[in-house]
Amino acid sequence: MNLEKKGILVVVSGFSGSGKGTIMKELLKKYPEQYALSISATTRQPREGETDGVEYFFKETKEFEQMIADGALIEYARYVSNYYGTPRSYVEEQLAAGHDVILEIEIQGARKIKEQYPDAVLLFVTTNDAQTLKDRLTGRGTETAVVIHQRLARAAQEAEGIEEYDYLVVNDDLDTCVNEVHGIITSEHLKMRRRLEFVTNIREDLQGLMKGE
Repeated sequence: MNLEKKGILVVVSGFSGSGKGTIMKELLKKYPEQYALSISATTRQPREGETDGVEYFFKETKEFEQMIADGALIEYARYVSNYYGTPRSYVEEQLAAGHDVILEIEIQGARKIKEQYPDAVLLFVTTNDAQTLKDRLTGRGTETAVVIHQRLARAAQEAEGIEEYDYLVVNDDLDTCVNEVHGIITSEHLKMRRRLEFVTNIREDLQGLMKGE
């Protein structure tokens, strides 16, 4: 009895600078057949080395607002003066194909996802302490002191909602963190509520065997 595996929607949030993007890239590198990373749309400017359609779909504000009007986004939010959102079609296609879809979004979007997809798994990534977070943001060298201050202020706000998530992962060592995240998602597939179809089928098979005796 080999049931087709259904994909799980995994929402990964975390403080800016916590390394959640790096964790996602490592997961995709190690387990390319299992995971699909949803590419978000955003109105922020690309950072050095980022490519449209790879890290993000980079949109003008008018384009993004048209996507909102067309219902083409599962969720969207405004963060540090820019829009971020999740295109609907890609997510639903990948779930139907049996892939675990990872959404890297902030806390507002995570709440909206949970409303639409109650079975989604919410995972929050943090650094070991606040100073490490500040050091990582400063070390990027891509943002001004004003933006870094805004991101730290935002992190302080987000810290108030961490309890809404299913899992908390501390990104102190990258390899350890990647293994922890993969283990969490793997174990989610074994939860009873996701295996009810299997349970129904094996009950029917057992009843069939009893009738045949």
